[in-house]
Amino acid sequence: MGYTVIPSGRLNLPESEDAAAAAAVQAALAGRGEWYEPAAAPSNGTLVHLAEAARASIARDGDWIEFGYDDEGDPKWSDRATAFYVAIAPFARSGIVQIEGEDGARWSYTYADGQITQQGWNGWDGSIEPFGEYADRTGSSQS
Repeated sequence: MGYTVIPSGRLNLPESEDAAAAAAVQAALAGRGEWYEPAAAPSNGTLVHLAEAARASIARDGDWIEFGYDDEGDPKWSDRATAFYVAIAPFARSGIVQIEGEDGARWSYTYADGQITQQGWNGWDGSIEPFGEYADRTGSSQS
């Protein structure tokens, strides 16, 4: 069970910032509790090593990281995936990651100067911003 996603996109996140971004992701995941065990992650982890949390495959190409479909893992969206994308924002200079959900829902995260902005409705939780509350497609909130 779960909500399968297909991420794609490219971010300018300098290679020199990778270790700090990976540490921020690990801290964000540890702060969420649940299944994440910091001791299981490599101490010299990179964003490529943490790709499972993003529910993506990640490849580094110089100062760029590229996101793709995780065909070897279990690409099911969760709050941990949202935490990954939010945690890397301060390190990303520019770029967009698009997410397509199993039901055709599409949303994206745009990064600029260390900030993240979500476009569209997250098909998993119905939010219109990372960790936001459910919003239906007409814009009214659910109580």
